Amino acid sequence: MRLSLSVLALASALAAPAIAEETFPATLAGHAYIPALTLITPPADAPRDTWISGKFTGKTRNDQPMSVMGNVGKGYGGHDTGIALPFIGQPMQGMSGFAMNLAEDGSIYALTDNGFGSKRNSPDAMLFFHKMAPDFANGTVERRDTIFLSDPDHKVPFRITYDGSKSRYLTGADFDLESIQVLNGEVWIGEEFGPYIIRAGLDGVVKAVYPTMLDGKELHGPDTYSVYVPAEAGKDYQVQRSGGYEGMALQPGTGLLWAMLEKPILGEDGKPEGNFLRVIKFDTNKAEWTGESVKFALTEGATAIGDFNFIDGTRALVIERDNGEGDAARACADGATDTSACYPKPAKVKNIVLVDTADIDADGFMRRIGHIDLLNIADPDGKALAGMKPAEGPFTFPFFTIEDVIALDDTHIIVANDNNLPFSGGREPGVAANNEFILLSVPELLAAK
Repeated sequence: MRLSLSVLALASALAAPAIAEETFPATLAGHAYIPALTLITPPADAPRDTWISGKFTGKTRNDQPMSVMGNVGKGYGGHDTGIALPFIGQPMQGMSGFAMNLAEDGSIYALTDNGFGSKRNSPDAMLFFHKMAPDFANGTVERRDTIFLSDPDHKVPFRITYDGSKSRYLTGADFDLESIQVLNGEVWIGEEFGPYIIRAGLDGVVKAVYPTMLDGKELHGPDTYSVYVPAEAGKDYQVQRSGGYEGMALQPGTGLLWAMLEKPILGEDGKPEGNFLRVIKFDTNKAEWTGESVKFALTEGATAIGDFNFIDGTRALVIERDNGEGDAARACADGATDTSACYPKPAKVKNIVLVDTADIDADGFMRRIGHIDLLNIADPDGKALAGMKPAEGPFTFPFFTIEDVIALDDTHIIVANDNNLPFSGGREPGVAANNEFILLSVPELLAAK
């Protein structure tokens, strides 16, 4: 008898390994931030349209700068964030990915995502990456350079927003950028709409766009340009909306990219295939998919990942998270109708997981070695910045989207958030989240095997 796809999906979900692993301690060693409302001047040759961004975040076009207040949405308490759209210039936004390899000056290659959260509302949000240098002694972050992505050679396989312009800069209506790596003078970017891998020069000029191949078939998301409404989940597209390459790790010495989808893919029945994520390998040397993939098992309560970076030849760090936002100490009471000063959906699962990519079980799952809890960080030396720490208890990093992690040395990692400007809070109800960088001392985690 042939099993139905739904039964196969259930069997696959049940095959995910039970997660019982060690939780390692984490100590805050440094804290720095970029103010939430940090804007960037567009390039001189960019279309005039880019000088006011966020014009399409409402139901109709709005050209009046700073006229509509940002809000976290009903599900998160309906808090205004204190920062209004549209913006004059381009929002630097939150960081959606760190490259493993540092720039020559020691700064971090940091990626900004698509703008305002969707293909529809981000046609005037430019796409770029930066060189960032956090100064944990002074609590600041220096933006040393910003590189804007463009397609002057028409490598993108569909019509872009600024298609008729001379400069052909890319926008958040073209791609949703979520992960970045730099190798041999080139930039490799994991993207969510396709999902695609984008290859570009360090000048931001696109060289190639690679659609995703899994098990011999091209994967699509609901925002892939070739998918038309009405489209059936699981058949016309398999990748969930906002479920593309949130993490894309570069394996040292191999040229292999391990591209991890943010959310479980969909079976033909339109339902997630299980509580795990696909990790698909791409060979930068051959510029093609290897045909190999593995799985990452999510812990209970986690819904997605935020970043993925190797720390040596086989071990890597993964950020896994739930969809919560805000410190649990300020959670709303059950049944509360006034949520103005509390969080109805506080953060509960925000982990940095250490995995061993060389240890894959019979069902294709990479081994989880252990993790640290970003909601339980010791701060014995008072490193947390004023206004960005709980009133009591351990330091927490309770943001909706935490999307950046790299190892700095054998004992420290750097973690940062995507603040979804101006739509996320996390520290204080009614206050937009800043772009925070934290330096964590985690020697036990990084030494674990």
